[in-house]
Amino acid sequence: MPPSATFWADMSIEIGVDIGGTFTDVVCRRPGQPTQILKLPTTRDDPGQAVLAAVRRLDEMGALQGGQVSRFVHGTTVATNAVLQRQGARVGLLTTEGFRDVLEIGRQLRRALYEVCLHPETPGFLAPRAFRGEVAERIDAQGAVITPLDEAALVRTADELVALGAQAIAIVFLFAFLNPVHERRAAALLRQRHPDIAVSISSEVDPAFREYERTAVTAFDAYIKPIVDGYLDRLQGGLAQAGVAAPLQIMQSRGGLAGAAVARERPVRLFLSGPAAGVMGACNIGARNGVDNLISIDIGGTTCDIALIEQGAPTIRTEGAIDGYPVRVSMIDINPIGAGGGSIAWLDGAGGLRVGPRSAGSEPGPACYGRGGTAATVTDASLLLGYLDPGYFAAGSVALQKDLARAAIGNGVAKPLALTEAEAAQGIHRVLNSQMAEGIRAVSVRQGHDPRGFSLVALGGAGPLHAIALAEELGIRRILVPPHPGVLSAQGLLDATVEHEVTMAFGHALATLAATDLAQAYQGIDNRARSLMAREDLQAETCTVRHYADVCFVGQSHHLDVPVDLAGPDPIGAIYQTFLDTHDRINGHRFEAPARIVNLRTVHRAPEWPASGYSVQPAAGIKIEKAPRAVHLPGHDKAIEVAVLDRAAMTPGQTFLGPAIIEQADATTLLTSGWSALVAPSLTLILDQVRSTGLDEDDPH
Repeated sequence: MPPSATFWADMSIEIGVDIGGTFTDVVCRRPGQPTQILKLPTTRDDPGQAVLAAVRRLDEMGALQGGQVSRFVHGTTVATNAVLQRQGARVGLLTTEGFRDVLEIGRQLRRALYEVCLHPETPGFLAPRAFRGEVAERIDAQGAVITPLDEAALVRTADELVALGAQAIAIVFLFAFLNPVHERRAAALLRQRHPDIAVSISSEVDPAFREYERTAVTAFDAYIKPIVDGYLDRLQGGLAQAGVAAPLQIMQSRGGLAGAAVARERPVRLFLSGPAAGVMGACNIGARNGVDNLISIDIGGTTCDIALIEQGAPTIRTEGAIDGYPVRVSMIDINPIGAGGGSIAWLDGAGGLRVGPRSAGSEPGPACYGRGGTAATVTDASLLLGYLDPGYFAAGSVALQKDLARAAIGNGVAKPLALTEAEAAQGIHRVLNSQMAEGIRAVSVRQGHDPRGFSLVALGGAGPLHAIALAEELGIRRILVPPHPGVLSAQGLLDATVEHEVTMAFGHALATLAATDLAQAYQGIDNRARSLMAREDLQAETCTVRHYADVCFVGQSHHLDVPVDLAGPDPIGAIYQTFLDTHDRINGHRFEAPARIVNLRTVHRAPEWPASGYSVQPAAGIKIEKAPRAVHLPGHDKAIEVAVLDRAAMTPGQTFLGPAIIEQADATTLLTSGWSALVAPSLTLILDQVRSTGLDEDDPH
């Protein structure tokens, strides 16, 4: 059963903290009280310091007085940054004798076929050859032991890797996904002999066939495990010292939460921790406003994360990528591009204007921050165009200096291109918007979806500033701007619930598979999922359970993920028909041919938090109109004066016509000519394109 109303009313303070490349976003809420938000500069050397600083700031604001923190939910980029910056642990890889080089051989595929200079396309940096060892043992394709594990050789080889400097060990034995006995025994021996060394085994990280993918994801898990473990240790210790007794929960890549103890055991599931929270927040905004089909665009200081939401749920991929390398972990299908407020504008060899993917980040930040940055960025352009109030950026926590922005854009872009500073700033925006529009097409048009049938959810500090330009380029006619778009990822953390997934290899042809055997296999992984939920203090009867299977045609290499209904009269036949339908939708054709199951998957999800527990309320005693400002709008040669509105004073039912600028503590919305803004009962801003005869009454949204 979901939490009762009494339980919900008795709950006290909930805090969600999401760490971005430039800002750390914080949402603090409690029933019956206004939601409080914070944006603090991210501390790159130790991101946890910004989290603890946020707790101290909330305490200083009085937000933590008179109650206890009951939930503390965190979205972290620590796992991703460790890979991108090559700052993970030194990994020793133990494999079955003869399979030492699987990690480096890979699939012999090239992403860029016509590049003259070849670059490694497998993550050999995880475990260079000197850090890879072989062990005598062998299990066959049916899971039977052929060669027993040579324990003496295992210990000797592990000792050699540790002596070389290995800080973590990844164990990947052949066919361990069918019979993990050797991997488990090896892990037990290593943990006993080297208790300070992190150990990851493939039968726990990725119990599925395909040797290279299984090896890569297990090595990635070992690579980031000491980093994530140390980070969570420090963070939990700091929270305890700050008086936060609530258990720490972490967002996983597929959009569900996990307790810190479980998360640190399988850190490879945290690669999209932060971006996934933004998508879940967008789903919640759509649900509150009765909109199921959405495209979320999260524009922060460093990156832009784009996702498609259909029928109220994001697309989940069973295999993702990190830094271009395959990571076989379920994750929300997010398209990240290097575009954000801190993206640096530069000129290529031909004199063409480029924006990103390099970013000024939070240190030193855009030139207008006055922290030593000299390169022109998108934020500098936004300030120069008049879109941002230099005294109210990030609720006034960062004072922007227009003269520094003018100098950076003038020297770096305007003078070399013989443009005015305003023309150069508009050019920076156009280039960035074009890149982001192409990113939206990647998750919509290229996957068979017409973006005109979707609404755009603008989130992140810069999302509402660019939303209308993107919508116009893609033919999207409706935009949702959440009440707190700049911290929606932190809000999404609090909207999410605990979820755990368990997978197992299950190679069976559908034609010869009995429904009882399928049900028995699911029972095994359901029991494992229940044990994970029990560790989160959640009872099995309160959780929803969904089953999935990876299915392909016999002889086919790649599979499709299809839902499974064991309660139906013919579950095997239903799997086959669903597979054919899915194959037709994704690949554009179908044909009758024998199919087989490759893997089984179960997902257990805790009850959703009641949406009525917290509300966003307009502020009282605030004037809606602020001093008008001269801005350079798209399509105008000169600056024009437009109204500046305070969103905090807006009430449900109010409508505004562009051009106007709508300011709030965490974001700025640019409302251009031809668009209207309606304040919904949820205080979401609904932006609609206006036709010459008025609002479009036939809008399919």
